Amino acid sequence: MKPLALTSGEPAGIGPDICLQLAADAQQFPTVVLGDPTLFAERADTLNLSIKIRTWVPGEPAALGGHELTLLPITAPEVVVPGVLEPGNARYVLALLDSALNGIQRGEFSGMVTAPVQKSVINDAGIAFSGHTEYLQAHAGVDDVVMLLASDKLMVALVTTHLPLSAVSAAITPEKLQRICRIMHHDLQYSFGIGQPRILVCGLNPHAGENGHLGREEIEVITPTLDALRAEGLNLIGPLPADTLFTTRVLTQGDAVLAMYHDQGLPVLKHQGFGNAVNITLGLPFVRTSVDHGTALDLSGTGQADTGSLRTALDYAQKMVEARSAQSA
Repeated sequence: MKPLALTSGEPAGIGPDICLQLAADAQQFPTVVLGDPTLFAERADTLNLSIKIRTWVPGEPAALGGHELTLLPITAPEVVVPGVLEPGNARYVLALLDSALNGIQRGEFSGMVTAPVQKSVINDAGIAFSGHTEYLQAHAGVDDVVMLLASDKLMVALVTTHLPLSAVSAAITPEKLQRICRIMHHDLQYSFGIGQPRILVCGLNPHAGENGHLGREEIEVITPTLDALRAEGLNLIGPLPADTLFTTRVLTQGDAVLAMYHDQGLPVLKHQGFGNAVNITLGLPFVRTSVDHGTALDLSGTGQADTGSLRTALDYAQKMVEARSAQSA
């Protein structure tokens, strides 16, 4: 397996910390970390970690773990102080992403894992940036991507993501729901090796609309769309009331859940697995996973950052790459 590219994210945040903390563990991942050599050496000293930092040469093996960290050097233009945002380093953060994407395109990396970035400081630098997902989607040139969060017990994808509740209903169109379901079905097969994915679909309204008494979106949009997709062979169960879908009895009947909006599905998953969950982007031509947390500026350089989500992101990325390889064989 070619190595994964791990972008270390906002330099003032915990991204470099959790990379170094994982490097101190016994478990090794075939991973190249992208970041500034001086920053990593200084942060290792701050964290009192003895890590061998080795410069990566394309085509050679890479390792993250066993007190070793393979680094693709990219220089931050400004001095990095833990916990202190510096707009002058915004383009460095984007350069990490660009280098990972270019390496994937050249066939050097099997996929990418992203540590958290601070969107506000990138925008403060005068660069329009709405997030990792949108940046990668634009680079890949795909029309739609799907946000999927996963833990060891639950996978939840979203039809709509960062929208106010007042805009959600209008955003759930038959066309959008069809595209999301098809991407989810395809990637559960291709990237997770699930031959016939069973997708549990939430209704939008309480009690899934209760036959139109609590809203008509289920009757007019969601159910007809699911019926049309079932005719194509997709195994879609629902729309189901969200308050009972997330029970053990119902969850055992599916492989993943499709929620209609952000706070319908993610609070359940994060209650169940926060700190050990992973953010996965479906619909890209390459594997991309990410941590489920932010930059945690207050923890940077303290040694108190939790590596659980990054470990899970690396685990998922490796398994997804292996599943894709098996499908292509």
